[in-house]
Amino acid sequence: MKNYIFNILKGMLILALFVSVVFSMQKWQRPDLEWKVHSKERPQPEVINPGTQSTQDKVGTAPSDALILFNGSDLSAWKNGKGEEATWKIENGELVIPGGTGSIFTKQSFGDVQFHIEWQAPVPPEGEGQGRGNSGIKFMRMYEVQILDSYDNTTYPDGQAASVYGQYPPLVNASRPPGKWQTYDIIFRRPHFDSDDNVAKPAYITVFHNNVLVQDHVELIGKTGGARSPYQAHPDKLPIMLQDHKNPVRFRNIWVRELE
Repeated sequence: MKNYIFNILKGMLILALFVSVVFSMQKWQRPDLEWKVHSKERPQPEVINPGTQSTQDKVGTAPSDALILFNGSDLSAWKNGKGEEATWKIENGELVIPGGTGSIFTKQSFGDVQFHIEWQAPVPPEGEGQGRGNSGIKFMRMYEVQILDSYDNTTYPDGQAASVYGQYPPLVNASRPPGKWQTYDIIFRRPHFDSDDNVAKPAYITVFHNNVLVQDHVELIGKTGGARSPYQAHPDKLPIMLQDHKNPVRFRNIWVRELE
């Protein structure tokens, strides 16, 4: 009798697991499976102008569907920490951190994005470690990709250029010398929270530094920083921050594409 009951319970458990797997597969089924292979009825992708790449001497152009955050002439897309107009300097079409004026934030809030920025560490270099060409991009004001002069400059690996600060060193050090323009192309996927403010899906970051893949869809364990902080529920969209670390880092050609 015990074996009979055990087999019944075992069968019920297997059936429950099977139903759960089938339901999960249906729930997460990719939408494109609704279309037959090579279906001509399937909607065509939007046509855009992809823009042009920058060189050391010439600034490129953004894709036609991008939101321009800095084009060399004004800071109308940015505000300071008090919500007032940003006061960083513009010199020769380049955005310069004056140092000590505070970080700046996009006026618009974002969730999932493709983000492009070009930056230049001060020359001649001054200081060492974290004191040399330090800045950063914080998505949603709390998930940071580090900016640092990491050319012939050793620091802790999870704090060098293109690191996800405090969590992931870059796969390689693709830094150019100070005084040379460097590019970041970043895909940021925001975290998702359930109705109880628990993490339903973590944040992910992919980073190309000077066209080299250095962060490959890494999973963030929470807010970045000098300590490991767990996730805390927050809105689906928040501003992007550029950090003032009192180093005169320069920027140009900043744009973003929303991915949701």
